[in-house]
Amino acid sequence: MLYDVISSGSKGNATLVISDGHAILLDFGISKKRIVSALNGYGLGFDDVEAVFLTHGHDDHASCADKAPVEKLYASFLKVPKVEGGLLPTHLLRPFSKTRVGPFVVTALPLSHDFKDTMGFVVDDGQKRLCYVTDTGFVPEKDFPYLENCDYILLESNHDPQMLFESGRPDYLIKRIISDKGHLSNVDCACYLSVLMGERTKECCLLHLSEECNDPVLAKSTYEKVMMERLSYLPDVLVRVSSSKEETRGGDR
Repeated sequence: MLYDVISSGSKGNATLVISDGHAILLDFGISKKRIVSALNGYGLGFDDVEAVFLTHGHDDHASCADKAPVEKLYASFLKVPKVEGGLLPTHLLRPFSKTRVGPFVVTALPLSHDFKDTMGFVVDDGQKRLCYVTDTGFVPEKDFPYLENCDYILLESNHDPQMLFESGRPDYLIKRIISDKGHLSNVDCACYLSVLMGERTKECCLLHLSEECNDPVLAKSTYEKVMMERLSYLPDVLVRVSSSKEETRGGDR
């Protein structure tokens, strides 16, 4: 299994998961051109994407979903932006529902965000498991059995609280971000990783970093600090930090 976080952040989100020439897309909040360019790097084209799974309907995750054929779209909401007629009812995702596409089984996990029925995903190709969790104020405990010990953990590490409070952003926006329906901080992310990582875990990738209220070096150093505090050691896991500007590739090669 390979993954490619083409873009992650408030400017747009899209991640490819590829296994034995089969590809699915998680979120479609960037241009089709960028996705095609990423696919070409694996010898694939846009038509090779077998399904598109949307976490929720905010523009940075779904603004270009209309560029995909409706029969390939899966989401927890019927009214997909700019998609005439909306989602196919049979493609409506429910909490803990499983969808089989090619070699993949995709499990939808309920999250806590200010878009109703926001979902995270666990993707299993029969050999490896990848989880994709972003845009949530916390990770519900009922999701843990599905998220624990995945080979690849892609988890939101949105902001540093001090940078957020000193950012000059209006109070209502700060309250939204730190709320139970907002976004995970660097410390939140690291604490969850300390629980979710297991013997199978090879890589984790920090998602959805704020360009104004976070920094890749800070996010990674926070992860290391929390791991030492909670586990007294650094797990033998490769830590990647995603970007909205360039691809972050991982998985078995």
